[in-house]
Amino acid sequence: MNWINDVVRPKIKSLLNKREVPENLWIKCPETGEMVFHRDLEANHYVIPNSGYHMRMSAPKRLAYFFDDGQYESIAVPEVAIDPLKFRDERRYTDRLKDARTKTGLQDAILVGAGTVEGVPMVTAVQDFDFMGGSLGMAAGEAVIAGMEAALNRKQPFVMFAASGGARMQEGILSLMQLPRTTAGVIALREAKLPYIVVLTNPTTGGVTASYAMLGDIQIAEPGALIGFAGPRVIEQTIREKLPPGFQRSEFLHEHGMVDLVVHRHELRQTIARLCGILTPQPTRQIDKPEAKAKAKSAPAQDVALAS
Repeated sequence: MNWINDVVRPKIKSLLNKREVPENLWIKCPETGEMVFHRDLEANHYVIPNSGYHMRMSAPKRLAYFFDDGQYESIAVPEVAIDPLKFRDERRYTDRLKDARTKTGLQDAILVGAGTVEGVPMVTAVQDFDFMGGSLGMAAGEAVIAGMEAALNRKQPFVMFAASGGARMQEGILSLMQLPRTTAGVIALREAKLPYIVVLTNPTTGGVTASYAMLGDIQIAEPGALIGFAGPRVIEQTIREKLPPGFQRSEFLHEHGMVDLVVHRHELRQTIARLCGILTPQPTRQIDKPEAKAKAKSAPAQDVALAS
């Protein structure tokens, strides 16, 4: 037996040819440190089983989980100018956009779709935090408005899943102008008496909470979501006081009346479908005039007289 050929060489080859294991096979819970296999986490809609912590979801997966059988129609979004201000900090804005599009497979931070949820037709927009922190720029603003216009044309409810760090600084005032533009879209939905439901996910901050994210007819939040305008550290430095525990979290805001409902991700579909069914205008029945009612009542008697 040649131990070099039979033992040493195979051992060396096994070390050199060791198969690399992807780093994202196991996901760590930020709260408890629990490790969850990625397929189990995906099957549980990205909710950690034991702690109930709600992980972030991509926009395509959110739409696929939300609509019946994962089937929905993509709503086209108008194209906007890329890098209108020719902005550059450490990197060019165009390079940052290119990286974000490669990473997420999206053209910008918001994806819009139309379909049915529990049989109720509706239009839904989802903000993807992985695309430059879900920041609100011209393209994202156009996506929100396109979704609202689709809801108006179809006479269907509009549901917004918000997740953002605020306005996109690389677009300056053009980004800030999306706040009043999207607010005008909300007003149009309200005038048409169409439900506008907002689901606040983790995190929803900055200019988005100063516009369409806090203007819903019903404000729903996922458990533990960070929701606010400025961060806790900035607020503490401004007011020079220590903030209470859980400040700017879903449960705290619900307790103080800023959020209507805190709903677990597994119950979102049923809850939103039920709310849309209640809030959607139903066809009004024609009210008979008094003369018509009197004529209807006398008709059977006349028929009897004729028959006799």
